Parts: sequence; structure tokens; C-alpha cells
Amino acid sequence: MTLATNLNLFDQFLVPKLLGMSLLAPAMLLTAMLIYNPQDRWLSNPLTTLQSWLIAKATKQIMTPVNKPGHKWSLMLISLLTMLILNNLLGLLPYTFTPTTQLSMNMALALPLWLATVLVGLRSKPASSLAHLLPEGTPTPLIPILILIETISLLIRPIALAVRLTANLTAGHLLMHLISTAALSLMTTSTLLAGLTLTILAMLILLEIAVAMIQAYVFTLLLSLYLQENV
Repeated sequence: MTLATNLNLFDQFLVPKLLGMSLLAPAMLLTAMLIYNPQDRWLSNPLTTLQSWLIAKATKQIMTPVNKPGHKWSLMLISLLTMLILNNLLGLLPYTFTPTTQLSMNMALALPLWLATVLVGLRSKPASSLAHLLPEGTPTPLIPILILIETISLLIRPIALAVRLTANLTAGHLLMHLISTAALSLMTTSTLLAGLTLTILAMLILLEIAVAMIQAYVFTLLLSLYLQENV
């Protein structure tokens, strides 16, 4: 009974399939349809104005720590932020699937982007990029150890990006599933406790909306900081 309950609990994170084909890619492309496409008009409507204002503010916040040569990455980073926010929020809708709860997908996003920032640094200023592996003024006996530690910390960055995003979203979805199950069970025994549980669930959903946006912002901001180190 316990094994079956655990399987049902984690079934929500399985990639849905149709005729044996994974629906992960269509789920990601579906979120692109949620972005309002402005039309060629002299006057913009409030939705277009709000969307443009939010994109401008997000771009300013993300690109603030980056030097001017790295501003060419702004379009890619803001597109990544928008995609992550929409995919994170997608899982909060009923009968939907959250693509960003899959560690494989998050690694597929984090690894190439992190590697691109490293390669940019090695191509534009290799001496400065390699200097990050050895802090200035390091005693001679500690040089091999510090180089090893800094190399490991550099290589673990994409793993940390992917695991952070996956763990935060997965934990929130599991908690909502458990609380909603408890609320349904309490409806037959105690209406007061069931109402209290539903209130907690509503507050948790609001918190998860904030977490979905914050985690997307943190993912993109850390990439911009890695880019700053190399440009």
C-alpha cells in the first residue's frame, strides 16, 4: 500500500507520452503561445505595454552586473527567463505537466549555456579566465590544492544550476500534492480542519507562484554573473 502511494505521488513528474512519443517538447513549445504577440498598430493596448515594461525591467536587472561587451547576450538571457517562468508556472495549472521538474531538461539548459560563458572567456581573455583558478597571494604549498578546489567548483556550476531549479519545483509540487490529499481526507471527518487545510493550500499556491518566478530569475541571474566573470 505504501509503495503504491509513493508511486502515485511521483507519477506527476513522469514525462507524458502519446503513441510512445514524449510530450516534453510540445509542452515547452505550448508556453510560447502564451506570450502575447503585438500587432502593427499606432497605439498599443495595455497588455502590450505591460509586457514591454516587464521585459525592459527584467532585462535591466539581469544585465546590470554585466559589462558592455556582454550585453549582446541580453536577448538570449531574457528569452531564457521568459521560457523558464512560463514553464514553471505551467505546472500550477490543473492536469498539466511541468517540464522544468525534469533534471535532464534543466541540465540540457544549464550545461551548454555555462560552457558557452567559459569558452567566451577562454577565447577573449584566456589569462584572466585561468587566473580565477588561483587566487592572488596563495602560498606555494597550497597552489595544487586550491587549483583542484577551484576547478571542481567551476565544473559543478551547471549541476548546481540544474539541481537547484529541479529541487525547488519538485519540493513545492510534492507539498501541494500532500496538502491537497490531506484536505480531501479531512472533508469526511472534520469540516473545520478541511477548511483550514484548504486555506494553507491556497497560501502555498501563491508561494509557489512566487517561487516559480524567483527560481527562473535566479537561474538566469547566475548565468549572467558567470558571463560577467568571462567578459
